[in-house]
Amino acid sequence: MMRKHYFILLAMLIIMDSCRYAQESPNFRDVSSSFVPDSFEVPATLETERFQLRMLSTDEVEKDYEAVMESRELLHAQFGGPWPREGFTLQENLADLERHQREFEQREAFAYTVVSLDESRVLGCVYINPSEDEDTDAEVYMWVRQSEFDKGLDPILYETVKKWLKETWLFEGVNYSGRDTAGT
Repeated sequence: MMRKHYFILLAMLIIMDSCRYAQESPNFRDVSSSFVPDSFEVPATLETERFQLRMLSTDEVEKDYEAVMESRELLHAQFGGPWPREGFTLQENLADLERHQREFEQREAFAYTVVSLDESRVLGCVYINPSEDEDTDAEVYMWVRQSEFDKGLDPILYETVKKWLKETWLFEGVNYSGRDTAGT
């Protein structure tokens, strides 16, 4: 019995030591800390002449789903991944929105829905995430629905978001994934 306790104690010491070592590593990110300082007031909205941004929430599930499914091939081409997969369901979209809303509320990441000024349609999304690259603070992804992409909204959204993040947010370096590699 004593031998078993010895091995448990030894395993605990090894784990504790490896955690201390990981925290001293230059690549260590304290995931328990907030993405932005508690004193920073996260913008609730951004309104332009053509659209507005607001927190992506479960309230938009049907409109968001419609935009996602209309833009499936564009999203695959832009981001290179399988999302949204063939057969992607409204329920799966709801789960995604629940996660994004929770991350926003907990200040871990910030997903904004891009909506028409009359709020009748979701035009796209903007995702502001912590960067895994130590040279940048945030990784930003954005997309617009296919019909708005065809009307030229994508570069307008990109330039608007770049300016907004530079002027309003606290980030010193931002990587606009799939857009540029220099950051700002």
